[in-house]
Amino acid sequence: MTPIRLPFIVLAVSTVIGSAGLGQESRSTAKQIAPVDFENDLIPVFTRFGCNAGACHGSAIGRGGFKLSLFGGNPRADFDAVVRQVEGSRINLARPEQSLVILKPTESITHGGGERFDLDHDSTKLLLAWIGQGARLVSQRTLERVEIAPRKHVGESLNQPVALRATAHFSDGSSRDVTRWTVFQAEDSSAVKIEPESSSSRVLRRGRHIVVARYLTEVVPIELIVPLTDSRVNLAAEPRRGFIDEEILDSLTTLGLPVSPITDDATYLRRLTLDLTGRLPTIARVQAFLTDTNVKKRKVLVNELLGCEAFSEYWTLQLATLLRIRPQGRRGEGDSQGAATYHEWLAGQVRAGVGYDRLARSVILASGDSHENGPANFYRTTGDPRKQAEFMSELFMGSRLRCANCHNHPLDRWTQDDYHGLAAIFARIETGRVIALKPVGRVIHPRTLETAIPRIPGDQFLSSKVVDGRDELAKWLTGPANPYFAKAIVNRLWQRMMGRGLVEPADDFRATNPATHPVLLEKLAADFVKNGYKLRHTLRLIAASAVYARSANATPGNQADDRFYSHAIRQRLEAEVLADAMSDVLGVADKYGDEPTGTRAVALVNPKTTSLALDILGRCGRDESCESSTTSADGLPQKLHLFNGPLINARIGVPGSRLSKLISDGKSPTEIVSQFYLVALSRHPNDRETRHWKKQLDVITTVDGKREFLEDFVWGLLTCREFVTNH
Repeated sequence: MTPIRLPFIVLAVSTVIGSAGLGQESRSTAKQIAPVDFENDLIPVFTRFGCNAGACHGSAIGRGGFKLSLFGGNPRADFDAVVRQVEGSRINLARPEQSLVILKPTESITHGGGERFDLDHDSTKLLLAWIGQGARLVSQRTLERVEIAPRKHVGESLNQPVALRATAHFSDGSSRDVTRWTVFQAEDSSAVKIEPESSSSRVLRRGRHIVVARYLTEVVPIELIVPLTDSRVNLAAEPRRGFIDEEILDSLTTLGLPVSPITDDATYLRRLTLDLTGRLPTIARVQAFLTDTNVKKRKVLVNELLGCEAFSEYWTLQLATLLRIRPQGRRGEGDSQGAATYHEWLAGQVRAGVGYDRLARSVILASGDSHENGPANFYRTTGDPRKQAEFMSELFMGSRLRCANCHNHPLDRWTQDDYHGLAAIFARIETGRVIALKPVGRVIHPRTLETAIPRIPGDQFLSSKVVDGRDELAKWLTGPANPYFAKAIVNRLWQRMMGRGLVEPADDFRATNPATHPVLLEKLAADFVKNGYKLRHTLRLIAASAVYARSANATPGNQADDRFYSHAIRQRLEAEVLADAMSDVLGVADKYGDEPTGTRAVALVNPKTTSLALDILGRCGRDESCESSTTSADGLPQKLHLFNGPLINARIGVPGSRLSKLISDGKSPTEIVSQFYLVALSRHPNDRETRHWKKQLDVITTVDGKREFLEDFVWGLLTCREFVTNH
């Protein structure tokens, strides 16, 4: 028989309620103290000591026959589990000290989770008082918000203790210090050490680090910063062309990071042209830009690119990828007509500069024949109301609502009601070729096993009188006050232009994954709304900043920076863009399935169009989100194809190729080298490169030898880091 440390429990009970007796007398005394609130007083105890964590009783199946809701997301279910299940054996009203909820965590009897707190701990006293009061489901108030101090702390050196404090504010106007019952967890435990008992933190590694504070359902990020260097940087002389530069430079000053210089004209031209049009600038455009003496030529270039047809084509690809436009059916062999209609409609929206809010409303409210009405294909993307809810939330809110399917989101505000309520809105939609409202459609809430009530996530349940909840959803989503919609898209625009989102991953906005520059994100979103949700406006704003124009060459002081934009981030070109770039440099178009010769990869409607080149380069088929795709052009098979395969080799020296034409035109090898530098890298070879190639060519005496050398040179150019990245 397992021994019970009863004398110690007697002592603990006498401490909390001032009585030597433990039967009716202890319960009577307990009634005289303030009632213990199960939700607001006891749930934090379970969370603080990990009882309702995913690794313990908060797992999907519980542990040891005892299941709690994850992080206390469902207090009523937790009350039933503690008080009513297993014939109420977890609670002993006659002898509170012999309750399993006391004996187990104090390890007075064997507990698989070990001792969570001792007999003298406040948690023990609180549980005993609650049981002594009759173990009732008392709820006197609801939590409204939690304030954490500090939310941001900039330290001067490592290992400085930083006291963390939490204050809970309730619906009855009361507030109290709940630091003792708040869980503080470092995002990277090797960078920040948390002392649970004192609720203090110490930064162990320089940089910016996140600590997450959790109290009941609230999760709040804390930003701890120790400058990356002891030296101070003065960035006052750096160009500031608007709030983007102001916010970035202020952050870099705090971090002690110097900046790389503004890049040269050739690099800027190539970078911007690829980012806005997905194309390499032509030789003629390179030469004209490099010789242009207009001090405003970069601004002129931005406006020129934003207004060209290549911009519309490329950004149609970007939005088509987000919307996962593809023929429905196995291996892309299904309904290509619907995809073509959808793509054509989207291209028209981009070309006309339609606001992103209007675009979103069009697809959410769409109905009719999907072969004739492009936006109607939005409801054929997933074919399942729950999957549609996940898709919509990731696309338009940047939030992974799917994490609230089986339980409330453990790291964000989303609940099962939010997830299944949104799915219930889409359950009324018929998703065949013709999109229409169904007379009956429902999803079952897994917790209640009843029909889920349609709900605007995080906001409100819809009235039973609402027939089509999409109207309310679209109004809420695209309203100026929506906290997710504008941020989600401006973050993606920033990511496309800057190489990294202010929030990463871009579809994972949550309190515990804060933006690297939250004020900048707020300002970008507010500016986007103010200017009519226009994509071109925000892209112009980013392109005009000094931050965007910085060199990708790191300095000794900022080479460790991978997220604060002290230098540009090198981006590998997308599969479609790189395939087109290779074709442009080689002068030989690639063939894509049955599409006409000369079709560009960025213009393909079907992302699974037969193409060895796109397969090698790691395209995304859009069956799932391409933002979390693991496809990469950096794997061994791709590298082997680039080394020895037909992707490049089969087109380098064929009749009609750029190389063959230059040789036929009588161009010298050094002239050919210079031409390829201009078309592939948008610059002339520098003096060192010119000397190198001349030295290599001077030792080759035969015509065939020089041609073979030039073929190797072109291959090397198309596989070098400078070509395959936008830097």
